[in-house]
Amino acid sequence: MTQPSLGFVIVFLIFSLLFFYNTYKLWFKTDEYYQSIYNSLTAQPSLYPFKDFFLKRLENKQSWILWQKVFSLVGILAVLTADVLLIMTFITK
Repeated sequence: MTQPSLGFVIVFLIFSLLFFYNTYKLWFKTDEYYQSIYNSLTAQPSLYPFKDFFLKRLENKQSWILWQKVFSLVGILAVLTADVLLIMTFITK
């Protein structure tokens, strides 16, 4: 097995931190997070090709929050597992 480069490990961990930051906003600043997503989807001109699809999901706020939190738990597990495996691979030679 080849060892990943330090640059790859750093970039991977930066994306992990971005995920954890967004997860923190979802869990602890839920209303602000919801509103920022809603505002970005309703801004004109729209940059999102599937804007209507996502806006439809946001209509029922409580349901959206519940499912976002459920998927974020799965995501936390996946990201932590990937981080641990990557660091273990990098450390062991």
